[in-house]
Amino acid sequence: MAEFTWYGQASFGIVSKDDLRIVTDPYDPEKAGFKPFPHPADIVIKSSSSDDFHDNDHLVPKKPGATVIDALEIALDGGSTSSHGFRFTTIEAMEHADHPSGHPDQNAMYRFAVDGLEIGHMGDMGDDFSDAQLEFFDGVNVLLGHAGGFPVISLNELMRVIGHVAPRLVIPMHYRTPEYILKNMFTIDEFLGVFPRELVDMAGKSTVTINADALPDTTRALVLEPY
Repeated sequence: MAEFTWYGQASFGIVSKDDLRIVTDPYDPEKAGFKPFPHPADIVIKSSSSDDFHDNDHLVPKKPGATVIDALEIALDGGSTSSHGFRFTTIEAMEHADHPSGHPDQNAMYRFAVDGLEIGHMGDMGDDFSDAQLEFFDGVNVLLGHAGGFPVISLNELMRVIGHVAPRLVIPMHYRTPEYILKNMFTIDEFLGVFPRELVDMAGKSTVTINADALPDTTRALVLEPY
């Protein structure tokens, strides 16, 4: 059983039954519009070290002995690392070829297990998945997936990935919200237009508890509110 909090953008706080907190892809609150990070982390993992919306580990409060993992660095040096009893596996990725910055950067996607949940995070992936990247997510049962469209993967590509991986639960992230309004990025309504509506649960809150033994039998989506 693990607790998931969506802070906003691509950042989650995931807490194990032993009260160890993993924070993913931390944003800059001043630039993203989301709240500052309220909870101290044991581990911060970021998909790159070159993006203001994904790499702000210095803005996350930390417990004594906390570690920071650069997923791209790990992907370029063997592909896996361990911390606090968790194993993190990573694979190289890229921002969209037509990224608004004019210079798409390399980043990484990653996966790890918490209390029987195999969690996959799409980092800042912008292009269609290669066969190797699809296979990387095989066996993931909780997928933290891009739902905002450009400058990350399209919704059609997200649905292709979901169809291949067949996670039990998809938690949308990286989409347009009242707090973070990026030009051309979709709201959650666009995702709800392509994912079967009868398979979507609206949490109505930012924090939920997920039990590996109670995952749905078929793929469902769980929409969280930003913290």
